[in-house]
Amino acid sequence: MEHLWLVFGLLSALTASLVAVFGKIGLQSVDANTATAVRSIIMAAFLVIVVAAQGNLSQIPSIISDKKAIAFIALSGIAGALSWLFYFLALKFGKVSQVAPIDKLSVVIATIIAVTILGEKISMLGGIGVALIALGAILVAIG
Repeated sequence: MEHLWLVFGLLSALTASLVAVFGKIGLQSVDANTATAVRSIIMAAFLVIVVAAQGNLSQIPSIISDKKAIAFIALSGIAGALSWLFYFLALKFGKVSQVAPIDKLSVVIATIIAVTILGEKISMLGGIGVALIALGAILVAIG
């Protein structure tokens, strides 16, 4: 259980890579923003089914009633929607092999925000890893 975060993180990376590949194929003849809207509807329906299958639908009112939680969840949702819009636009006009690595600059930015705003600590090795991610994204951009 100690490394469960790593298993889920790797599964996240795998499924995120499929977003790019499937998205690029699907965007060949459609508007990127409309495709993103359709994708979000499908995601919402899928997630409601998952939450229902887990028996957690009853938790929704308590989340909605927590003003701080719902405000930050809403901001996260808006940020995620904007990310998807920009990601699908980038995929529409660029190659997956270029867009996906540039998108991973989110790791660098999230780490900087986590350290500066959330007060999280990062090890020297972790900092080197984040710097390498940034370097890799730059190399992809100029290559």
